Amino acid sequence: MAAAFPQGSSRRWSLVDLAAGVAVLAAIGGVVWSPKLSGAVAKATGAMVPVTVSVDVRGIPVVNPEGLIAAVRQEGRVEIVIRNQPHGSVKVAAVEPLQRRLVAVQPNGSVVTAADPNQAVFSNLDARFQLRGEGRRTGGGVVFGNQKLKVGAPVELEGEGFRVNGTVTAIAVEKG
Repeated sequence: MAAAFPQGSSRRWSLVDLAAGVAVLAAIGGVVWSPKLSGAVAKATGAMVPVTVSVDVRGIPVVNPEGLIAAVRQEGRVEIVIRNQPHGSVKVAAVEPLQRRLVAVQPNGSVVTAADPNQAVFSNLDARFQLRGEGRRTGGGVVFGNQKLKVGAPVELEGEGFRVNGTVTAIAVEKG
C-alpha cells in the first residue's frame, strides 16, 4: 500500500488550511472567554455577591395598580432585561407603591407639597421594585447578569401579565 505522502516530500499548508486553523482557535477562544463561563468561574471563586437593585417604574397606565403590585408580590420573581439584553429571572424582595407629590410655591416664598389628587382618578403604576440577585463588583460598578449596571440605567421588567420599563435608582452590594 502506498503512503499518502511519498517519502521525501513535505506537506505544504494552503490558505484553506490556515483559515480552518484560525477558525478552530477562535472557537476555542470564544468558549474560554464566554460570559456564561466567566460567570460560572466568578461564582466558583466566590466573586459573586448578593446584590439588591432598586428599580423605579413611573407613570405606567394600569387599570388596577394595587392588583398588579399584589400579583407581582405573589409571583415573587420577574424577568429582567438590561440594555436590551435578557438577564433572566430575579427574586422580587419587595414592591412599594410610590405616591406622586405636587409642589407649589406660595406668594410669601414658602413651598408647599401635597399628594397628587389625580393619582386616584388616573390609575398609573408608580412603584419601586426591590430586586435581589447575584453580581460581581468591578472597578466601574456592578456586573449584574453579564451587564454593567449603574444608577440611571434603563431596565425592563416582565412578569406573568405585565412588561414595564423602569430606571435603576439604587444598587446595594453585600460585603463579600
